[in-house]
Amino acid sequence: MNIQEIRQLIRIVEKSDIDELEIVEEGRKIRISKNQPTPQLIGPGNGTTGGYYVPSPSASTPAAAAEPAVPTRETTSEETATDSDKYYEVRSPMVGTFYRAPAPDAAPYVEVGDTVSPGQTLCIIEAMKLMNEIQAEVGGKIAKILVENAQPVEYNQLLFLIEKT
Repeated sequence: MNIQEIRQLIRIVEKSDIDELEIVEEGRKIRISKNQPTPQLIGPGNGTTGGYYVPSPSASTPAAAAEPAVPTRETTSEETATDSDKYYEVRSPMVGTFYRAPAPDAAPYVEVGDTVSPGQTLCIIEAMKLMNEIQAEVGGKIAKILVENAQPVEYNQLLFLIEKT
């Protein structure tokens, strides 16, 4: 990544609602944060991640406060506890465009009712022309797909509900 690309990323972060952006690419890590006076260039990453990762927002982040609650109907705390015990939530780790399949003419990675295992690809999120595979962290059955194909997604937006097995 050259300095012009870094400057462009800084401008994007300044104009957006996100407070921090972290990128791991070719063993290098860069973090851009509105809370710090200058971006930091950090040495080699752990090599297990690639693409873009945006750390969790603070409670004061406007995007986090504006995010709609799921489920959308009013629920009691008892119902919410039951839902969280029944389902694992897969959330978007970044802002981008959600794709259910690797290509427009290809079959979707998963459908409602499919059984998935940890590490299985669920979808792709395109961010800054990079395709980032989102993988299941747990095994289970796809209960709901909450985003339409080719729709923009926000950081921490709920994408899938996986029924715990």
